[in-house]
Amino acid sequence: MEIIDLSVTVLLMLCLAAMVAGFVDTLVGGGGLITLPALMMAGIPPIFALGTNKLQSVVGTGTASFVMFRRKKVSFKSVRGLMLAAFIGSIIGTIGVQFITTDVLNIIIPLVIFLIAVYFTLSPNQTSVVQDVRMSEGTYTTRVVPSIGFYDGMFGPGTGSFYVLSGVSLQGQEIIEATAIAKTLNFATNLASLLVFIFFGKIIWLVGGVMMLGQVIGASIGARTLLTINPELLRYLVIVACCVMLVTWFVSS
Repeated sequence: MEIIDLSVTVLLMLCLAAMVAGFVDTLVGGGGLITLPALMMAGIPPIFALGTNKLQSVVGTGTASFVMFRRKKVSFKSVRGLMLAAFIGSIIGTIGVQFITTDVLNIIIPLVIFLIAVYFTLSPNQTSVVQDVRMSEGTYTTRVVPSIGFYDGMFGPGTGSFYVLSGVSLQGQEIIEATAIAKTLNFATNLASLLVFIFFGKIIWLVGGVMMLGQVIGASIGARTLLTINPELLRYLVIVACCVMLVTWFVSS
């Protein structure tokens, strides 16, 4: 592709967008619906925006995951199988998006995000109380986790929220636990997707590098906030984030 000449001001704005996205994504997911429209509004073609978005987002989710592991909120042994399943699903999805139109996502994604908001609104007891397990761990690992990973490879925004929702509703996790685990799974999907985009040469390295700095700052603050935030407040943030994602999606479509 032609080299895109971006001003210092635009690069700084993209860095700021990445910082906000890193903070929001660590808490409730959906940071991609901040950074992806920002990249496209800067004049970057969609497929390169997707690839560059993965470059900067892998740093954000990686930073958040590191904090979760270091603070022993999640153990690698307990999530390594889930991370592998997420990784494989994302690889397949990212390969697919290189060849398949994503127009159908204009219908599916807003619907799914709306359902997430409805679920968190109508489920008042899911903050700190562990719910019943509705799906075996094996089925969850081999079906749900890679399916969400496939979605992340195909498009991405909202993946963290989808993992939180599935952990709460299907595995009986309380919301802080589900959010911490979701960070590690989202890191796996982002890393897998990034490797494929690098292979196909769909990364704008300068832009991604600038945004990586913002992601590190935002995700670091978000990860530490997650460890102390009131679970009830986090539930409302999920609802607000879903509503904002819906509005952003329709505006940018």
